[in-house]
Amino acid sequence: MSFRGMNTTVTQIRRKVFTEVARMGYANVKGEQANHMMRQIPFSIVPGEVGKFRKDIFLERAIVEERVRLAIGLPTRRIDEHNSAVSGLEDASIAHKYYDPPLINVIKFACNSCPEKLVKVSNLCQGCLAHPCMEVCPKDAISFVNGRSRIDQDKCIKCGRCAEVCPYGAIVKTERPCAAACGMKAIKSDELGRADIDYNKCVSCGQCLVSCPFGAIADKAQIYQLIQGFNRGDRIYALVAPAFVNQFPQLNTTAKLRAALRAVGFYDVAEVAIGADLCTVDEAKDFLAEVPAEKPFMATSCCPAWSMMAKKTFPDLSKNISMAMTPMVFTARMLKKADPDARMCFIGPCSAKKLEAMRRTVRSDVSFVLTFEELAGIMEARDIDFDNLEVTDEDLQFGSSAGRAFAASGGVAKAVADKIHEWYPDKEVKIASAQGLDECRKMLLLAKAGKYNGYLLEGMGCPGGCIGGPGTLADPKKTAAVLAKYAKEATFTDPEQSAFINNIHFLKDDWDEE
Repeated sequence: MSFRGMNTTVTQIRRKVFTEVARMGYANVKGEQANHMMRQIPFSIVPGEVGKFRKDIFLERAIVEERVRLAIGLPTRRIDEHNSAVSGLEDASIAHKYYDPPLINVIKFACNSCPEKLVKVSNLCQGCLAHPCMEVCPKDAISFVNGRSRIDQDKCIKCGRCAEVCPYGAIVKTERPCAAACGMKAIKSDELGRADIDYNKCVSCGQCLVSCPFGAIADKAQIYQLIQGFNRGDRIYALVAPAFVNQFPQLNTTAKLRAALRAVGFYDVAEVAIGADLCTVDEAKDFLAEVPAEKPFMATSCCPAWSMMAKKTFPDLSKNISMAMTPMVFTARMLKKADPDARMCFIGPCSAKKLEAMRRTVRSDVSFVLTFEELAGIMEARDIDFDNLEVTDEDLQFGSSAGRAFAASGGVAKAVADKIHEWYPDKEVKIASAQGLDECRKMLLLAKAGKYNGYLLEGMGCPGGCIGGPGTLADPKKTAAVLAKYAKEATFTDPEQSAFINNIHFLKDDWDEE
């Protein structure tokens, strides 16, 4: 289960950390003053002398310290080595710093050491005469003791058949929440039973960090470095993903969103749907040129977690992923061409975009990546008065309704297929789409078996698509409805009507979807 859109204690602590790190950035202090402010953050977030959520307040503060380090872009510290909470801060206090891998981190002493998998009989067992649980168990792991079923954990293979047939729902099958959320099966246990990430498998989708009920997993951020850029007067553009709708209820118009982003320090704002329009046309042309002449099928390229999963798990199918630039990169390159000295900050719901921005062919275009949660912390630190924002008649540089719809599962493939149908009304474009990496893997298995020859495949690493990303603030289901309305309100529907459509070709120089 994911806690996206829920205001849990874990969520509250995470957002407080983002706010305090942003305040530290805006204070623009250096040296020992910066060290002092960083050391004070755990005390402002966890005040008093008695712990509220853990066994003691010292542990609570230690966990917050690690979260602060990650929010500043610093690595977690080893438990068995002495290391100051502020170590590395001076190196991080620069206006341009990419992430030092890994991006997704387990705070070991926050982990509850949950069992990987467990099938257990609860107190609801009625000791029924039929005992179907015993009958279906393939390993004879269930016996009847003192009027109740009992599972021999040494024999149990965690298949869950007993839980399926129990008429009282008395048998529970559980799995470590972070591992259950990981579509790459990248989370196992270390020697002490704590969650451990296999980074050879991890694609930084971030679903584990919003599924851990103990807040033991966090990703790194660039909040501090972005604000350093503001402080020194850099022209930094905010490139806002269409999934922003419903994330900030106080900013109920795009004009107010633009005003708020300018108030925190951004030079100007653009909607990433303008890049989605170019991506639509590019992928439509690629599909027509390559399927089936050069490739049996083509997969969309927009979601970095999906494309990385495909390349890691099915390397022989990597050639089938579209080489079109992602909407983020298209948008950043357009604005960089118009203003070469400016810097670009993508703002969206995605952790994997942080990893995408580190790629050799992207890092010169995208300097920063923020999630909506991180942006909310920045706006709170800046004490934005949403009711009295100075709103101008200017508005965002808009994308089409099709480009805005990229944010929901199915939107990318539909936009590409609709464009192909417009050009060639008689051509059939079959579509298959999947959301969540588990389902994406199944789709690629079928594609490898030849079941999707001639198809356009769309994969989204997060359930629901981008609107279900780990950096969202709102309930994805409600956001889906608001997004559909927002897409319909676009001033034009056809991506080829974009004022930027002629930029496609020159923007593709040196692009390599690594």
